[in-house]
Amino acid sequence: MTLYEALCVELNQQGVEVYEVPLLEKTKGLYSDNVIWINQHIKSEREKACVLAEEHGHYLTTAGNILDQCKLSNRKQEQLARRKAYEKLIPLQRLVEASREGIRNRYELAEYLDVTEDFLEAALSYYKGKYGLFTKWTSYIIYFEPLGVFESYE
Repeated sequence: MTLYEALCVELNQQGVEVYEVPLLEKTKGLYSDNVIWINQHIKSEREKACVLAEEHGHYLTTAGNILDQCKLSNRKQEQLARRKAYEKLIPLQRLVEASREGIRNRYELAEYLDVTEDFLEAALSYYKGKYGLFTKWTSYIIYFEPLGVFESYE
């Protein structure tokens, strides 16, 4: 089962319906009233999974219509949904697991995590903004720039 399929199952169990429909080219996904629409013109399952995770973030956090991104409050809600998507698809634990599996570059990491390279870059940028250049997770130190995971022997 792909990540996208697993997310669809999870959302269905939460009472959220997911539909692939034709949307405007620049619109990748929409959420409203327990329904998520994914643009059927997105070709890759990876990109669909990334879009679906963000729309799931909207399901969890967004209140009201935020389509007008000129409003600061709407942009904040958009960013919150994206952060939820990053933390869902690329939790720190998965970065450690990837390192333990011998993953050594961003391309391999995106493949391993089943996300797009753009999504991975945005997630790493988010983590860098949240934690700084590195953070500790259990007995590991995760560096965001340059990307690397090292076991700590304290």
